[in-house]
Amino acid sequence: MVIPLLDAIAIKGKDITADALHTQRKLADYIVDRRQAHYHFTVKANQPTLLGDLALHFRERKQPDFVCCDAPDHGRIETRRIWTTSDAEFIKYLDFPHVRQACLIERETIAKKTGKRSCEIAYVITSRPRDEANAERLLATNRGHWSIENGCHYPIDWNYDEDRSRIRTGHGPVNVTRLRRFAIGLIKTKGAACIATAMRRLNRNTRLLLDYLALTRNAAKPTPP
Repeated sequence: MVIPLLDAIAIKGKDITADALHTQRKLADYIVDRRQAHYHFTVKANQPTLLGDLALHFRERKQPDFVCCDAPDHGRIETRRIWTTSDAEFIKYLDFPHVRQACLIERETIAKKTGKRSCEIAYVITSRPRDEANAERLLATNRGHWSIENGCHYPIDWNYDEDRSRIRTGHGPVNVTRLRRFAIGLIKTKGAACIATAMRRLNRNTRLLLDYLALTRNAAKPTPP
């Protein structure tokens, strides 16, 4: 599924990020050997041996190689830490195609209102050598992946509660998802600062909705919410 999509894109020299579902040897060979690009793969339980090796290696980690503290936003304070390794013996032991570095990323979140702390840990492997990607760059690449993921999935789930949708038969789920993505994409093109606010306005203003759909004379100059 992924390889045909990448065939249509110029990816030479780029970093291809993927979640654990696509952390596969075949895809790694395709990205590096056939397309002269690099991969940045998340490792989870679907690769139990690889995950176990990484967890054991980073179990007694010391000071992180890089720390990023975000400015307070959305009611929380986030701190990200990354530990990396390019140890030749360990990398060879992982026995994964073209891997040159491995890292552990820790994301600590503090809710400003309640003071509640949460901590998430992710393991990553990449074909980028250390001289091309230091700890700061690896962390930025990882954040870039999840910003795209959140930008695509989160607005749909938050505004439509899609994960609990009961539309499950036939082509219904695909068709409804397409309509939802079309609606959110259309709102984004109009410069809306908040998708939820824009949806509430459109729900109460038929004329504005027609403007968004380019069905009125005023469609060329809609006022973004």
